[in-house]
Amino acid sequence: MSANNKSNQEPLFSAKNTKLLKKPFNLENPITVQVLGICSALAVTVQMKPAIVMALSVTIVTGFSNLLISFLRDTIPARIRIIVQLVVVAALVIIVDQILKAYLYDVSKKLSVFVGLIITNCILMGRLEAFAMGNKPWPSFLDGIGNGIGYGAILVIVAFFRELLGSGKIYGYDVIPKVVFEIGYVNNGLMILPPMALITIGVIIWLQRSRNRELIDKS
Repeated sequence: MSANNKSNQEPLFSAKNTKLLKKPFNLENPITVQVLGICSALAVTVQMKPAIVMALSVTIVTGFSNLLISFLRDTIPARIRIIVQLVVVAALVIIVDQILKAYLYDVSKKLSVFVGLIITNCILMGRLEAFAMGNKPWPSFLDGIGNGIGYGAILVIVAFFRELLGSGKIYGYDVIPKVVFEIGYVNNGLMILPPMALITIGVIIWLQRSRNRELIDKS
């Protein structure tokens, strides 16, 4: 009996599970395809450092909230499932927020209320309802991690171009030589304004859809 159970057990990183990690990078990206989490993408992408920290925070909260809700899904009454989901997410967000304040206080200040607003992030609630409530813990955890990384990847890409073109820096370090400024180069101040974050995301969406016929057919 135990031998049969072992043979029937799905590998942790089977093709099906690996797909849960990979799809949010492209065909099911939370920002560019599902158009979720746009507010934080506009607000925290002026510099790379807060964008990376925000990406990691959302990935951790999404992954572990999916995991916990999947464990509890058979015991949660349908009428209060949203309340339970919010309590789980809120607890994880508070933990992440306190860790940031303890070890990355300067970044925590830059992120301001946006760490707390992870609680109401559409990506989290969407994955809890659409996936974790109907699937086993391990696939749910991978789904949460995949969507968090897919969300974070867009944040980091947008922050890279905004910080580079807006202030001539990457991760706070000067990367454009002084000689370039001496011959007339000027940082594009428009890049550090929220509208350019939206335009940059729009360019990414255009590039993504131009390379994926599947996305055009869906729309």
